[in-house]
Amino acid sequence: MPKETVTFRIDAEKRAILDRLAETMDRDRSHLLNEAVDAYLDVHAWQIAHIEEGLRQAEAGEFAEEADVTAVYGRFR
Repeated sequence: MPKETVTFRIDAEKRAILDRLAETMDRDRSHLLNEAVDAYLDVHAWQIAHIEEGLRQAEAGEFAEEADVTAVYGRFR
């Protein structure tokens, strides 16, 4: 996949921490930033997919029964 350069501002303290992590892990800063972006995209794609599925279920009238909801929340009391 072709690579592109992206520039953004970051706090000096965060950059220093990033550089220390990269050195400790024997990686470069770009590698760690790419891993962070991948993790961010994965989490948000997962969340969006679940939200969309929940909306689809709601629009189809697929709701949990009151007893099921009570049983689940009852475990957290």
